[in-house]
Amino acid sequence: MRSEHVLSEPLSEDWIRRCTGELAPRLTPTGDARAFVIDAPDGSLAACALGLIHPVLSGPAYPRGLAARVQVVATHPGFRRRGFARAVVSALLDRLRTERVTLFELHASELSAPLYRELGFAGSPALMRMTRLEAPVAASDPESGPVSTSPEQYAETVLKATAFACVYFTDEEGRPLQLHSVHSPTHPWQFVGGTMDPGERPWQTAVRECREETGLTPAGPPRLLATVYGLPGAGWPYSTIGCVFDGGRLTAEQIRRISLDPEEHDEVRVLALAEWEALMPPRDFAHLRAVDEARRTGRAGYFETWDRGTE
Repeated sequence: MRSEHVLSEPLSEDWIRRCTGELAPRLTPTGDARAFVIDAPDGSLAACALGLIHPVLSGPAYPRGLAARVQVVATHPGFRRRGFARAVVSALLDRLRTERVTLFELHASELSAPLYRELGFAGSPALMRMTRLEAPVAASDPESGPVSTSPEQYAETVLKATAFACVYFTDEEGRPLQLHSVHSPTHPWQFVGGTMDPGERPWQTAVRECREETGLTPAGPPRLLATVYGLPGAGWPYSTIGCVFDGGRLTAEQIRRISLDPEEHDEVRVLALAEWEALMPPRDFAHLRAVDEARRTGRAGYFETWDRGTE
């Protein structure tokens, strides 16, 4: 799988035979290799993940002195984008943790790095690492069994994400309102809103950002139109989680009184939904259309394609 679907230049048959002979005994219960696979319908492999356990000097982060390198993760091209890579890697990491491995390392491609960040790895694709102290042992007695992980230690292992909140406005005819960004030529038209500040809740962020960007104060109570999620990418190293709230219908006078922050936006525009399609990337228009549909139908939307850093 690695030779055929990962390496830029496949291994020779001689090398494949050599690796097969070396790996087979290491996959036994007493060996240092662990692997998980997903079978294809024809009996071949759809995906696989291989990890190699190795010793390191013991320390607070690896009290048993065990680390593991994720050596191979491969998915057949015909079975990609089905979550198979995530499934086999997750199963491999879970198994390694039961063997008291707490330090994990791997090399990743630029395309696969977001998946590993989702699973808790950090660092550049050239070397990504993760420490998981889910069952650490007391330093004074390596055989005494598990002790509790501190909140700070556990926090280092979980998903990191940026949170934001937006407000969706239309005019009295139901035509969407958007702001033109001065910072993002690839995503020029945007909802009113922004990133959450520490200590804020989503609706508080929506109200604050709305005042800062337009001078308007959205009326409550908050009505959620959509939740959105984006994977990490080249443009941003963290996941993105957000809420889009209904700001209601604005009168012509309210729209005229909008006061923009020139450091963020230079134009406010109201157009029929169909007219926005030509002014923004297809994915942005899909977001706008989904939010507009949620407003019209009363059914909150959910979409997982706020991956702006990967476009």
